[in-house]
Amino acid sequence: MTLVSESKSQRAYSLLHERILSGDYEPGQRLVLERIGRELDISVVPVREAIRRLEAEGLVTFERNVGARVAAIDQHEYFETVQTLSVVEGAAISIAAPTITEDDLIKARGLNAKLEDLLHADGFDPRAFSDLNERFHRVLSDRCPNSHLSDLVDRGWNRLARLRRSTFAFVPERAQASIAEHEEIINLIATGADEREIELAVREHRLATPYAFLHKNQPEAGR
Repeated sequence: MTLVSESKSQRAYSLLHERILSGDYEPGQRLVLERIGRELDISVVPVREAIRRLEAEGLVTFERNVGARVAAIDQHEYFETVQTLSVVEGAAISIAAPTITEDDLIKARGLNAKLEDLLHADGFDPRAFSDLNERFHRVLSDRCPNSHLSDLVDRGWNRLARLRRSTFAFVPERAQASIAEHEEIINLIATGADEREIELAVREHRLATPYAFLHKNQPEAGR
């Protein structure tokens, strides 16, 4: 592949990757190579190369006589990922609690206030909300002194980003409750609550959104 074609392929990849993760391209939506090529003023060859990369990452599926489509959310993999993250992040934040400073708590409260502002802004932006939400969580978990545990938290976030950046796009009603749960976690840390209580609060908070997502898509599913 020449540098020119690689650059064009990267442009197509970046555009498609961004739109899939932001929710602009919905699960199951067909990706018309010619249309994308016209938008970027390139041929279909680099677009096809970009599609192959996205297919390898699990974000796109390709079927004969159908073409490329945005991959559906694998609900089982999504839930397993968040379930695992709830365990490792709960442990990380509970261990970090004694070393979390007042400045950290002020920063966390500031981010939570920004989440509240986003919630009440004209036109809810689930992607911006999710980005801020991750920043909030990392303010607390980044203080974890256990490097192995911190690495597992990072892996969980990265895997979530590959699956979909924002589940709040599918269950926006969870946003308000999430903000209140953040405040509860901050208060537990600030008041020196038992580490086990902090861990369970983080785990319950983490699992609430996937449960809401699964119940919305599978109403008969039991908790």
